[in-house]
Amino acid sequence: MKILPIPVLSDNYAYVLIDEATNEAGVVDPSEAGPVAAAIKREGVNFTTIINTHHHWDHVGGNKELVQEFPQLKVYGHKRDETRTPCITNMVDEGDTVRIGNLEARFLFIPCHTSGHIAAYFEAEKSVFTGDTLFIAGCGRLFEGTASDMHNNMVTLMQLPDDTRIYCGHEYTVTNLNFALSLEPGNVKLQEKLRWAEELRAKNQPTIPGTVGEEKEINPFVRVDSSELQEHVQQSFPGLALDPVSVLEKTRYLKDNF
Repeated sequence: MKILPIPVLSDNYAYVLIDEATNEAGVVDPSEAGPVAAAIKREGVNFTTIINTHHHWDHVGGNKELVQEFPQLKVYGHKRDETRTPCITNMVDEGDTVRIGNLEARFLFIPCHTSGHIAAYFEAEKSVFTGDTLFIAGCGRLFEGTASDMHNNMVTLMQLPDDTRIYCGHEYTVTNLNFALSLEPGNVKLQEKLRWAEELRAKNQPTIPGTVGEEKEINPFVRVDSSELQEHVQQSFPGLALDPVSVLEKTRYLKDNF
């Protein structure tokens, strides 16, 4: 699978996915049609599929224009988003699959940021597209769910193999790492990752993909059992119960106000 990250809007990514064996292609979260269509034409591929991880405009904004230009497209989204995802043709749920040529992804239902949020997991290619649920060193806002929902999502995604590559919806990595360091200033992995990310962004290069294994070492919404993180969260919320859901909820509050 050839994966082309397409910078769109101010800090989003769309991802063009190409099965080089069949020359078939799809795209994940095309918020803008123009850059995606340009990549499709440049690559000379048979464009068949749109996958939307959730209904927010900055992930589906290019759907209508792309379908007008490429009428053969099938548009995949969660069944809860039937009325919220433009041009949707295929409504899916946990465990359903999509094929792009010989590539196959299984959908993971990870509601919270939105009630119909999904991830697309290409097991054979060791790649997962997580939209706005899991970022490098971060997670999405809890717009349509609870801290318990997001904790369940983190558990689900961290059960994927450690070498699974994570392709997320936004370039938030430097800000996320700075926040994570405010809660775990002694985490050497975080310090190293921040230096690496700052060097890449200074060259205007993307910080994606990450990996599941690395997120276990740097992501505060995964590392809710870290004693250093818990201690720093408790400084803001004295007497906070240290169960994973409570720690994640207050960590998200701190991130929202960082």
